[in-house]
Amino acid sequence: MKRKTILQSISTLSCMLLLGTSAFGQKADDKGFRPLFDGKSLQGWKAVAGDAPYTIEDGAIVGRMTKGTPNSFLITEKDYGDFILELDVKLEGNQTNSGIQTRSHIDMNQNNGKGRVYGRQIDIDPAARAWTGGVYDEARRGWIYPLELNEKAKTAYKQEEYNHIRIEAIGNELRSWVNGVPAAYVVDTVDASGFIGLQVHSIPDELDGKKVYFKNIKIKTENLKPSPYSKDQYIVNLTPNALSPNEKAAGYKLLFDGKTTKGWTGVRGNGFPTKGWEIKDGAIKVQKSDGAESTNGGDIITKDQYAVFDLSFEFKLTPGANSGIKYFVTLKEQTSGSAIGLEYQILDDKLHPDAKLGRDGNRTLGSLYDLITSEKPNVSKKNIGEWNRGRLVVDGNNLVTYYLNGAKILSYTRGSKEFRDLVAISKYKDWDRFGEAEKGHILLQDHGDEVYFRSIKVKKTK
Repeated sequence: MKRKTILQSISTLSCMLLLGTSAFGQKADDKGFRPLFDGKSLQGWKAVAGDAPYTIEDGAIVGRMTKGTPNSFLITEKDYGDFILELDVKLEGNQTNSGIQTRSHIDMNQNNGKGRVYGRQIDIDPAARAWTGGVYDEARRGWIYPLELNEKAKTAYKQEEYNHIRIEAIGNELRSWVNGVPAAYVVDTVDASGFIGLQVHSIPDELDGKKVYFKNIKIKTENLKPSPYSKDQYIVNLTPNALSPNEKAAGYKLLFDGKTTKGWTGVRGNGFPTKGWEIKDGAIKVQKSDGAESTNGGDIITKDQYAVFDLSFEFKLTPGANSGIKYFVTLKEQTSGSAIGLEYQILDDKLHPDAKLGRDGNRTLGSLYDLITSEKPNVSKKNIGEWNRGRLVVDGNNLVTYYLNGAKILSYTRGSKEFRDLVAISKYKDWDRFGEAEKGHILLQDHGDEVYFRSIKVKKTK
C-alpha cells in the first residue's frame, strides 16, 4: 500500500472518531445519540439462532414471524457496556411477542451450530398480561422483573402502534421505559457488556407471517446520566444482602446483613439462639434437626415491629423442607411449637406431606398458610436448591399481597369478613382476632428442615 493511501485511511478514521460518528458515518445528535440503524441497510447487524427473515421496509427493520423456527435474533456485530438505547417498536396482533436483548451473548454449540442467544431482554408483550418493558433473562434465569411488580406500567403499551422504548444500562443497573412510563428496574452484577439484539419470537403455526417493526434505533455511550428515580418504583436487586443508593433513598433497610444476627432475637428467652441457626456464605440457615416445629434453635424474630410495610427476601429450599415467614407476630399467644402469626408458606410441595394437608392446597408454597392457596404461574417456579425471591406487601388499608419470583400469587384484606370466615374454619379459629394486630414482629421459622434465607429487606410505609 502506498504511503499516501495509508495516510488517507488514518485521516478518515481519525475524523470519524473525532466527530463521534456511527458505523454508518453519521454524527451524534445534540443529545449524544448515534444511530444503530441507518434506515437503509443492515450494516453492523447479523441474523443468528433462528431462520425468521429480517428485511427493511419504509425505514424500519421488519422481522417476519416464521413457523417451525426457534427464537430468531438480529444482533449488533459490536458489544456494548454502558449505554442508553432508544427505539420504536410495533407488533402485529395481540398474541405475538418480541424483545430487545441487552448485553447479551450467544452459545454457538447449541441449536445445531446456529447458536442460542442468552442474556437480559426487555420484553415486548402486547398480550393480556401486558408485561411490555419487563425484564426476562433469555435462555438462562427466566423472568427477573414481571410487570406484576409495577402495575402502573402495564397500560403504557399501545397495540398495533409504534411504542417508544428507552433502556438504560449503566453500571449494574438496567432500567426500562415504555412511552415515557418507567417500567422495570433491575440491579444485577451479571454481564458487564454484550451485544444488543432484536427478537422475532418462535410462534404457533397460526401466527406465521406476523411482523414486528423496529425503527429510529439510536444509542448513547458517553456522558451517561441516569434518569431521575421515582421512590414508589420497586427495584429488583439481585446482589445478595445489598441495597442500591436508590433503594436506600426509598427507605429500604436490610434486616440481615449477610454476616451477623444484628436485629434478630430468639422467640424463646433472651438473645439469639445458640444452636439451630448458622450464618455462612452470606445466608442465614435453619439447620436440619427432626423436622418438627421449633424443637431445635426455635423461631427467630425481628427486634423491631412493623405495621405497614414492604418486605422482600430470598429463600432456598432443600429436598422435602418446610419453613415460613410470619408477620404480625406479637408473642401474646402461648404455644409449645412455632409462634403464632400470619405466614408466607415456604415448602417443597412435591416431597413434604404438609402440601396435601389443609384445604385445597392452602399449605403449599407461597400460600397464606392454612387460609388461602397461592396461584403459582409457571413464570414463578424455581427448582428445589435454587434461590427464590419472595415479596410481601401490607398497605395502609390492610391489603396484603404475596409475590413469588416477581409474579403476584395472592392478595387478601386483614380483618375483612372473607378473612374472618377463613380463620373460623382454620387451625387458628381459637385465637382471638387472629392476624389482626396493629403491628408485630417478622419471624423466620425453625421447622427442623434445612432452609436458607438472604437479602431480607424491608421498607416501612407508615
